[in-house]
Amino acid sequence: MTAAVAPAGTKQEERRALGVACGAHALHDGYTDLVYVMLPIWQNEFGLGFAALGLMKTVFSGALAGFQIPAGFLAERFGAGIVLALGTALAGLGYFFAGLSNGVSTLVLALFIGGLGASTQHPLASSLIAHAFAGSRSLRALGTYNFAGDVGKMTLPAAAALLFVVLPWRHALMLLGGLGAIAAVAIFIVIPRFREEPAAPNNKKHDIAGAGGDTRTYGFPLLLSVGVIDSATRMAFLTFLPFILTAKGASLQTVGLALTMVFAGGAAGKLVCAFIGARIGTVATVWLTEAVTAIGIVALLPLRLEAALVLLPVVGIALNGTSSVLYGSVPDLVEPAWRQRAFGIFYTGTIGAGAVSPAIYGLLGDAVGVPTALVVVAAVVLLTLPITLVLRPALAARLP
Repeated sequence: MTAAVAPAGTKQEERRALGVACGAHALHDGYTDLVYVMLPIWQNEFGLGFAALGLMKTVFSGALAGFQIPAGFLAERFGAGIVLALGTALAGLGYFFAGLSNGVSTLVLALFIGGLGASTQHPLASSLIAHAFAGSRSLRALGTYNFAGDVGKMTLPAAAALLFVVLPWRHALMLLGGLGAIAAVAIFIVIPRFREEPAAPNNKKHDIAGAGGDTRTYGFPLLLSVGVIDSATRMAFLTFLPFILTAKGASLQTVGLALTMVFAGGAAGKLVCAFIGARIGTVATVWLTEAVTAIGIVALLPLRLEAALVLLPVVGIALNGTSSVLYGSVPDLVEPAWRQRAFGIFYTGTIGAGAVSPAIYGLLGDAVGVPTALVVVAAVVLLTLPITLVLRPALAARLP
């Protein structure tokens, strides 16, 4: 049965829901980015080329993105707690098997298993928070949850790097994979079991779109379109940034520092912008963050290297901050009974857009050059502004 769906929980249930969601997000996102740490090791171990290494990441990310919607369906049937716990165990099992792999085929299978397990986290943990927290508090809680994922991206790969100093990589991966089993047990025990939400009436035609009024029939698709543009922009910018900095005379170490500054700003932006959104509203926050993103991208082009490095954390805050208010607005546009599906669709769309946009913008960069391509990226960002104006009535008619 569905395990989560009260409009809001008690204080104890809120703390448990936030703790489970943040912990799951940190671990799963840490597993996702751990692939990057492993690629050079696997290249040396198995003699792989760059195309094969790219396949490793694609297998994990593809399974993660592709099975989020089915994870929501499974949660509706068996309960979010069971599915999230099993998914976490499966993600850890994937890395445990990766440590046991003796060839490329078994390694690819292990990564697919890991990505399959990781696909459960985004839709179910987001929905859990949306069920536990009401109103603007839900937006702030989702921002905290979003920030926790970035913490995991920094800490788990760093922990792996330290383990590689004292353990062979296979043993280190098996140990890190074991964390998934421990976390799965904790999730199953701690996750709050809210009362079951009545299913949406059969006469409502637009369940995911927002059932219940003309404005809400298009609210969720519009929000998703903003998320797709925002995610595509973020990945395209990060793809081009090293080349812009190199053209300004940056060394490899400086490029690494610059990316770290963007990621640090982005982590802060996810938390800060959620609180700003709870105060001034989604539309105003999206206008603020997307305008700063577009202006910041264009401003980087003529700046000297030193000034560009100063600007990058600000760009990172705006670049990533939008995502928190977008994710936090999903519960306002769909019936509670459909939230798990809606989050699955939303994350699939945004992650998928982020996966394909570097290739599309890369073709543009080849055709017109990186600086011009970045100007196009900045212009596309601004398409979100009129979309949010059309979205405003749907957000004003938010569901209780």
